[in-house]
Amino acid sequence: MRLIIMGPPGAGKGTQAKFIAEHFKIPAISTGDIFRANVTKGTPLGLEAKRYMDAGDYVPDEVTNLMVRNRIDEPDAEPGFLLDGYPRTLSQVEELDGMIKFTGHQLDAVVVLTVDQDEIVSRLLQRAQVEGRADDTEDVIRRRQELYTEQTEPLIEVYRDRGLLVEVDGMGEVDDVTRRVFAALDVIPQS
Repeated sequence: MRLIIMGPPGAGKGTQAKFIAEHFKIPAISTGDIFRANVTKGTPLGLEAKRYMDAGDYVPDEVTNLMVRNRIDEPDAEPGFLLDGYPRTLSQVEELDGMIKFTGHQLDAVVVLTVDQDEIVSRLLQRAQVEGRADDTEDVIRRRQELYTEQTEPLIEVYRDRGLLVEVDGMGEVDDVTRRVFAALDVIPQS
């Protein structure tokens, strides 16, 4: 199963990705985690990514694409994967299409979590306090929301046109959202 989970920052993608990945026995690949790991290790890609992350901007495609390509080429991703935070731009959609086509597979579904914007800001500010995330200030959060609207929402239409889109209400308790996600994915044939 090859899946993407989308939604604005703070929609609960990371939380739901863990449940989905465990259910399908595939790795959940989060670009945020990949970026933070590279920043923590002080890699050249990580240092470059940090400049953009600290400003609330997206990391450039060339850096992101390389990190994702390296990750989905790892052996645990051979039977499938769940991407969280990638693709974010139309050019990344094209890059991912090439990556998947190269392996002889196809994308099975794109799950989009829909959540109220004020709820998202509240969630992310709370997460910043709990986890001590310096990159989650209110200004940065609002900037990410703007970028999502401008750059990522158009991807939803691309995947809708391809018949891959599965929209799920991301509001409410985690368990309720998880049930809705699995109910929606039950109708998706696995490749």
